[in-house]
Amino acid sequence: MRLLERADGFQRRHRWVGLPLAVLYKFYDDQAAYLAALLAYYGFLSLFPLLLILVAVLSTFLSGDPALRQRVLDSALREFPVIGDQLEKNIHSFHGSGAALAVGIAGTVYGSLGVAQAAQYALNKIWAVPRHARPDPFRSRLKGLLFLLVLALGLCAFTLLSVAGSQTFLFGARLRGGAWIAAAVGSVFLNTLLLILSYRLLTHRTLPPRQLLGVALGAAFAWQGLQWVGTYYVSHVLRGATATYGMFGIVLGLLAWLYTGALIFLLAAEAGAVRVMRLWPRSLLTPFTDRVHLSPADRRAYRSYAATEVFKGFQKIQVHFDTPPHAHPDPPPHAHPDPPPDAEPRGGEPSG
Repeated sequence: MRLLERADGFQRRHRWVGLPLAVLYKFYDDQAAYLAALLAYYGFLSLFPLLLILVAVLSTFLSGDPALRQRVLDSALREFPVIGDQLEKNIHSFHGSGAALAVGIAGTVYGSLGVAQAAQYALNKIWAVPRHARPDPFRSRLKGLLFLLVLALGLCAFTLLSVAGSQTFLFGARLRGGAWIAAAVGSVFLNTLLLILSYRLLTHRTLPPRQLLGVALGAAFAWQGLQWVGTYYVSHVLRGATATYGMFGIVLGLLAWLYTGALIFLLAAEAGAVRVMRLWPRSLLTPFTDRVHLSPADRRAYRSYAATEVFKGFQKIQVHFDTPPHAHPDPPPHAHPDPPPDAEPRGGEPSG
């Protein structure tokens, strides 16, 4: 037990250990792995409709230049390194009259709102937004449309970056490695901006952009790394795998890619919530036993979880903590560099 107490005191005194541990504990408390699976599922259902819309738009505006249309489409599908080539062979544009095209696009947009709804649910849960304070079904879908518009603009920007990065000449100058580096830096910058916009748009709570910048930048680097790993995996491991596994391999690759991306998206949100809501340092043994003294951050976290489930504005919830049964002694006083427990969520009000 002395060894555990020393480890607990060490992680509370050192931010580089205590903060990541608090993020993992909150990730576990929020069941974020299941939220990521929800995002991956709706992302899987929404991806093909969104790509159909992209192909329809390209077919309309670039109908006079099939070569340029195919090049832009190829650049867009490079954002899906594991299954981009297979998607290119299986995605085709809408066909039919103008009215049928409009109905088809409207239907696919509505179906694509599922991923926006799932992202709103996950972020509002992570940021402890009470249920009564969340948008109603109509306003949440309007937010979902704005989110899809942000994603569409982001995909267009990534496509332009990809096209520019693949150019050998630009404005008469010969480009080599510098163009690839500039495209990678631009992708990280755009990913960071898209993440911050997404968190602020989909979370029904005011989020400070400065405190989101660091976690969004880390998630952007992680996403860029995922793109590179996926490209390497396709180039060196999956050669000929399409002929062996066919559509089953496409589905598995797509789901794995979407789930990993959803984990990055939610982990960054969890890290931002832990920093902003001051949910660290946590007690080391909190997830494993009741025989533990809760830190102030533990109490804030558990109060926020209760406040999240308030369905009505006039519904009040008070959280009281009894003395834990046979709890181990607290670590030494110097091992508690916790901030003062003010601004804790009380009743149905979220902190901040």
